[in-house]
Order: sequence, then C-alpha cells, then structure tokens
Amino acid sequence: MTLFETISTRRGSNTLLMNLMLVVAGSLLMTIAAKVQVPFYPVPMSMQTLVAIGLGLALGPVRGTAAVLLYLAQGAAGLPVFAGTPQQGIGFAYMMGPTGGYLVGFALAAFVAGLFARLGFDRNPVSAMGAALVAGGAVYLTGLAWLGLFTGYGETLLVAGLYPFLLGDIVKAMLAALVFPAVWKWVEGGEAR
Repeated sequence: MTLFETISTRRGSNTLLMNLMLVVAGSLLMTIAAKVQVPFYPVPMSMQTLVAIGLGLALGPVRGTAAVLLYLAQGAAGLPVFAGTPQQGIGFAYMMGPTGGYLVGFALAAFVAGLFARLGFDRNPVSAMGAALVAGGAVYLTGLAWLGLFTGYGETLLVAGLYPFLLGDIVKAMLAALVFPAVWKWVEGGEAR
C-alpha cells in the first residue's frame, strides 16, 4: 500500500475528485521541477527525476505515472512546461529534440518507483535508496536511447547524457531515502495514537 492509499483510506478521501486533484498537482510539480535547472547542453539537469520518483513512491504506479503523462500531454499541447521552454521551443517539436527520451523516462521512473512503493521499499532508508536509484536509472533507458540519435552511440553519448547527471541522481535518491521512510514513520506513529 502506498502513502496516498494509506492516508486516504484512513480519512475516507480516496475519491475520484481527490485522485484527479493529485494527478493535476503532480503534473504541476513536474513543471516547477523543470524550471529548477542547471542549463547543461544538450540535456539540462533539473529536479524532475526526484519529483517523478517521489510521485511514484507517494501515489503508486498508476497515479504517479498518470501525473507525469498529464505533464507530458500539457507540453505536447504547447504549454511551456518543459525545461528551457518557451525559449527553446514548445510542444511536440520540443519533445522530439534531444531531451525527448528523458521526458518519456520520467513516466517510466514514476511507474517503477510506484511498483517499489507497493512492495514497501519506501519504508526504510536502505531499500528506499535502492528503489530510487533503480527508478532514476529507468530514466536513462529511454533518455540515452533517444539522445544517441543526436550524438551517436558511444563515449560522446555518455559524456552528454549520463556522466554529468550521476552525482545529482545519487543525491536525489538519498533525499528520497531520507524523506519517505520518515514520512512513513510519522504516518504509522499517527496510527498508534
């Protein structure tokens, strides 16, 4: 059971409206995270990986992924939600650029993190760290595969799309490993009262 499912079951607030509001809020968090960035080229470093993982851990695989997919739909429709937009273009054309694979990877990361949350991996720091690292690594599956079309496959790809991000992703996983077990401890402490 995820954090959202646990809290909403206790409060009786697991309604369609609540689910829709959480998905919309998650898509807005993805937008804010896109705007907090270090402007690397061709792929900027943002807080989106952390938010995608957090959405999966907190909301589960379906709601977390839905939030990221809504964010992607907003961007495809031309809203300036992505890092570097509107300066670097908007809409579907932006998604077809070098960062497109990473954008899709955020949905994959939310889904993987959500699956780990369902299995209870977010309840202690060690397993939460592992879950966050694996989910964060999922971003690279589609991100590097797509970026390689622009840079070629080899050392150039790794220099452009992997190496600059590894330390940041480890820090993001550490944050998830600290935050989610602490929130679970607080939620479960409230259960004992």
